[in-house]
Amino acid sequence: MRQGALNIAIKAARAAGTAILRSLNRLDSIPVVEKERYDFATEVDRAAEAEAVREIRRAFPDHAILAEESGASGSDRARFTWVIDPLDGTSNYLRGFPHYAVSIAQMDRGEAVLGVVYDPVRDELFMAARGSGATVNERKVRIGQRLGLEGALIATGLPYRQRRHLGAQLGMIRALLGEAEDIRRTGSAALDLCYVACGRLDGFFEIGLKPWDLAAGALIVREAGGRVTDFRGEPGFMESGNVVAANLKVGDAMLAAIKPELTPELARQ
Repeated sequence: MRQGALNIAIKAARAAGTAILRSLNRLDSIPVVEKERYDFATEVDRAAEAEAVREIRRAFPDHAILAEESGASGSDRARFTWVIDPLDGTSNYLRGFPHYAVSIAQMDRGEAVLGVVYDPVRDELFMAARGSGATVNERKVRIGQRLGLEGALIATGLPYRQRRHLGAQLGMIRALLGEAEDIRRTGSAALDLCYVACGRLDGFFEIGLKPWDLAAGALIVREAGGRVTDFRGEPGFMESGNVVAANLKVGDAMLAAIKPELTPELARQ
């Protein structure tokens, strides 16, 4: 079923991407809802999500779904759950900043078994199936081989959902910039993870992400030969939302650099 499910994920992601591009010429007139402070949703998010869900439901009516806009649906006893972010980077999209993506993962009893991240602007399709490696537009990708933070390009996202952690985040950035070449803040965690997987970035870290931000991209990083952990170096990033993604050596260096900046709350997560 894995290849069939992957084909459906690709179809769903492309359908959502088409819905996103369809509204590019009317960005100024799109109604916007602020779900939380600085956390926006639009009718485009909902339309893209509806397209993705429709494709998945048509093929797998018994599977559960966890989607950013509509939440959880289907049986909580279902073996498979689809985790969907229909538009990761809504703020970028609304400003015409061309960096956003559709993210879709299939979970088997809580473990990601396939992931697709689609950038409709560049028509780049990142995907992975557990045990089968990672690709972008059907070309195999491998994580970068940098040996540490020297010369590294690291991406992050500022914790708009949890501004109480802003001081810790700025401390982490300061610590990493003591060794790394530079820091990027792009506005799409899903794409950041994929860029780590294919070597465009050397590492990524962020505080307080949601499962739909992480599920697909984290699998793509792992299948490209990378490692994804929480801030303690453990595999609990899906629960905490705190994530470090890189190859083994860069990841270890990142964890060492940010550890002194962790608040007691973050150190427990």
